[in-house]
Amino acid sequence: MNQLNFNLTQMPQRHLKPRKDGLTMVMDKGLSLREAEDMLDVALPHIDIIKLGFGTSAVTPKLRQKIEFYKSHDLPVYFGGTLFEAFIIRNQFEDFIAVCKDYSIDWMEVSDGSVTIPHAEKCGYIEKLTQYGVVLSEVGSKDAAHIIPPYKWIELMSAELAAGSSYVIAEAREAGNVGIYRGSGEVREGLVQEILTQIPAERIIWEAPQKSQQLYFLELLGCNVNLGNIAPQEIIPLEAMRIGLRGDTFDLYLNGGQHA
Repeated sequence: MNQLNFNLTQMPQRHLKPRKDGLTMVMDKGLSLREAEDMLDVALPHIDIIKLGFGTSAVTPKLRQKIEFYKSHDLPVYFGGTLFEAFIIRNQFEDFIAVCKDYSIDWMEVSDGSVTIPHAEKCGYIEKLTQYGVVLSEVGSKDAAHIIPPYKWIELMSAELAAGSSYVIAEAREAGNVGIYRGSGEVREGLVQEILTQIPAERIIWEAPQKSQQLYFLELLGCNVNLGNIAPQEIIPLEAMRIGLRGDTFDLYLNGGQHA
C-alpha cells in the first residue's frame, strides 16, 4: 500500500521499499551532514539510492560520516561516474576499488560520458566490479554533439547488462540536456521508444532532473518507473506527481486511467 497521510481511493500502487523498480535516485552534490539529515527527515520513504554527484565526493568534508549516515538508513550510496572516469583516465582502476572498499561503498557506477573507453574494456570493468558489489552502468555521452543512434544505445545497454550491470542509466547530465534529451531538455521520444523495444524498463534508470522529463516517463511507464538525478528539494514533489497528486498527473489514475 502507499504510505499516505490521508485515505484516498483510485490511487496507483507504488512498490514499497526495498524495491527493485519504481526507484528514485537522488543526487547529492555536496550536501552538509546536517542537510543530509534534514533531507532524510522529510523524504526517507521516497529515496532509494543516493549518488554523490560527479566528482564532488573528492572535495566534500566529512565524507565518511555522511556515507555512514546514509548507509545507517539502508540507503545505497555510490560515487558519480565522473569520479570513476577520473580514476580510469589516470590508470588508477585498482585505486578506485581501494577507495570504494575504504569507504564501504558497495554500489559502483561505470560510465564513459567524459572519456573514451573501448566498450569491451568498459564491460570488463563492469564484470570485475560485480565481485565487490552492485554495478550501475551509464550509457550516453555528456558531449551534446555526440549523437548515438538508437540501435547503438540498445547494443551498448544489452552488453552492459550481460556483463553484470544491475541497472543501466540513460545519460542526461544533472541539467537534463544531453543523451536521451535534446539541448532544450525535450525528450528524444523515438530513441526512448526504440530502447524500450529491447531493454526491460525495470532495468533502466532514466536520468530526469526536469519536471517535464519526469512527467514524460510517468505518463509512458507509470508510477513505478526508475528515475534518477533527482534534486533533494524535488523528492517530495516527484513522489506526489508519481501518484497523481500534482496537477500534471491529476487525471492519470482516475476512473481506471492507463496506469491505475
